[in-house]
Amino acid sequence: MAQSKNKSFCCVPQCSNSKQKQPYLHFHDFPKNQDVMAKWVTAIRRDEGIYFVIRKGSTLVCSQHFTAADYNDGSARLKAGAVPSRFSWNYFQTFRRKPSVYERGTAVRQDEHRDAGEHDYATYPPPGALDEALDYIAELEARLQVMSVGPQTIQSRFCFSDQTMRYYTRFPSQEVFRVFWESICPSTQYIVYWTRAQKIGQEAFPTPSPNRKIHVIDEFFMYCCRVVVGLKEQVIADIFQTSTSTVSRVIITWANYLFLVLGSLPIWMSRQQVELSMPAKYKLHNPKLRVILDCTEVRCESPASLTLHSETFSNYKSTQTFKGLLGISPCGAVTFISPLYTASISDKELTKRSGILNLLESGDEVMADKGFNIDELLSSVGASPFKRKARFSEVDCDQTQDVAQLRILVETVLRRVKENHIWDSVVPLSLSGSINLIWHNCCSMVNYQGPMILEE
Repeated sequence: MAQSKNKSFCCVPQCSNSKQKQPYLHFHDFPKNQDVMAKWVTAIRRDEGIYFVIRKGSTLVCSQHFTAADYNDGSARLKAGAVPSRFSWNYFQTFRRKPSVYERGTAVRQDEHRDAGEHDYATYPPPGALDEALDYIAELEARLQVMSVGPQTIQSRFCFSDQTMRYYTRFPSQEVFRVFWESICPSTQYIVYWTRAQKIGQEAFPTPSPNRKIHVIDEFFMYCCRVVVGLKEQVIADIFQTSTSTVSRVIITWANYLFLVLGSLPIWMSRQQVELSMPAKYKLHNPKLRVILDCTEVRCESPASLTLHSETFSNYKSTQTFKGLLGISPCGAVTFISPLYTASISDKELTKRSGILNLLESGDEVMADKGFNIDELLSSVGASPFKRKARFSEVDCDQTQDVAQLRILVETVLRRVKENHIWDSVVPLSLSGSINLIWHNCCSMVNYQGPMILEE
């Protein structure tokens, strides 16, 4: 039986509807049938106990959690056996806007007209039908938003050509970006902002993130402005006419999101994939070459702690840095990315901790700089370092030229990573929690920038 008391409240978690705020809604008592009552309790995800006791006239469920099919035609009475099925956890958002004075007065007048027995055109529609209409309107609005923030948005607002696309995002063309965006766009609707994610786990019933004030595609462009172009957060905030805290929140959120998306891709190539993609001239002299290893360093802000200061100091760069290891296949694809470590770590220890030894197989050859003393580490897994000969024949000279081109290949990959201008300046310690994610994303995005073309 629907209730009409002004102090009626909905008992469903995450629903704040009440008769006072939403007078056009109906509030229903739990059914007397014990089996149907048990289904209601299960549906609303609450268990009877100390904090939840079902009482007639006070424990109610509002009509927004029922569909039009749950009501008898032309009335506000529920059908026998009807069970609530529309909740926030199954993507139904209740209508929470407080009605205006005019709407509340209209609802009261409609109730009076209905009691007076006027024509049906003066009656308020069944609550279930209203909910269906609101749900359908919300779905259409969501579709319209997805259509309006498609790949065309970033092209029309910021990137007018392939040249501007390369400058702002490092994608070689608008077509490549379109393919990338279409692959990640469906999952962007599940992004939880960083500040919201921190609260999850502290609440019994966490609510979803609020509606975005900035389009999703613009959030990604904001991330690119910070990482690829290297703009400061204040400059980005001025461009997008928002606060620096919003910019910081978006950048951290997208750093985590892209890390989860790109980090789930299997970039390590099998031996067969390496052989199939290896240029013919390398197959002649280096048929067993599996991966080329090299380290690079990025500057970081000097910490106040003396211990951290000594750990981050690089003798090679004579400043505070983080060091990372990259694995590159002979075709130029990045196939392995290590986390960043403090600069005091040796190349040998970095190779050991990175986990790349677990990926190598017996018979693989690994190319690295002379400073990598990893012969023992490689032999422990059945692999071997790429050896250069002391005396050269004509064939050996050709092989040496190929080796030189492979070193150029590695430097080209590292240059593409460092072309993200966030590395131009010293990385602030405020980004220390996200720097590993940004580093991984920059290295992963190299594989979207087109093939490495080296002259013969």
